[in-house]
Amino acid sequence: MNMNATSKTARNTRTQDHRLVVAISSRALFNLDASHRVYEEQGVEAYRQYQIAHEEEPLAPGDAFHLVKKLLNINTLLGQPRVEVILLSRNTADTGLRIFNSIEHHGLDISKAAFCGGSSPYRYISAFGSHLFLSTDGSDVRQALDHDIAAATIMPSKAANTDDYKLRFAFDGDAVLFSDEAERVYKLQGLEEFARSERAAARKPLSGGPFKPFLAALQQLQSEFGPDDSPIRTCLVTARAAPAHARVVHTLRAWDIKIDESLFLGGQDKGAFLRAYEADVFFDDQQKYCESAREHVATGHVPSGIANQASGA
Repeated sequence: MNMNATSKTARNTRTQDHRLVVAISSRALFNLDASHRVYEEQGVEAYRQYQIAHEEEPLAPGDAFHLVKKLLNINTLLGQPRVEVILLSRNTADTGLRIFNSIEHHGLDISKAAFCGGSSPYRYISAFGSHLFLSTDGSDVRQALDHDIAAATIMPSKAANTDDYKLRFAFDGDAVLFSDEAERVYKLQGLEEFARSERAAARKPLSGGPFKPFLAALQQLQSEFGPDDSPIRTCLVTARAAPAHARVVHTLRAWDIKIDESLFLGGQDKGAFLRAYEADVFFDDQQKYCESAREHVATGHVPSGIANQASGA
């Protein structure tokens, strides 16, 4: 079966199962900096020996650890397994034993994994029926995006994690939730033509971007809670401003998707707003916004759309 057929089968599985499935790399889940240095400086065999020697020492949380912990807590709140987290790793099962020991130590309900022995794990993302893939490896992320899976490169961040049970997602608009069709006009023809084009197309819905299916799955999960007690909140954080905001509103209406909060910033820096929202993670396609955001919140770079074609990302 080719990869496109596999992706279609996985999407059908996601629709039937109704679980939210998140795939995550071991380096996004745990801090593997020390062992990764051994690998880079001394090679595979030294890395293997290092991991075996330290396999009873629990790994410290990585940049996506607290997000995963909050995701898994939704199962406790609902009393049923509605969120599943899959571990994808370039380790072998031998060197990966430390990772599973760490999962057990931290009390994470993760039982499925693919250990790929140095190969990219992206080909298993669709097979597991994943809605989202989080990794520190940009090439794996781009492979996932190429096969219609929402994916982001988790960036190093020293931002404090929110310690309540609320799970707050923040998304950029163009090239993340929406296609990059409007952003292409801006990049190629300038702000004035972008504004004119968006006014003219205000009631024409934008095409979906890579994170549209994930947002729809989140909304389905939100609907299982009462209107006032959902632990999940979503926020659109976009550089757009009036009058370009109208097309966004009409697009979300056409999709029958509701966003809890929407911030139209007109090009203003997003970091302070993300901190005020207390985002657990923010997804953006533009590296400059990600660099700013990660000073305030955990941030995932989505290497899609024209902004990344131009930079070669």
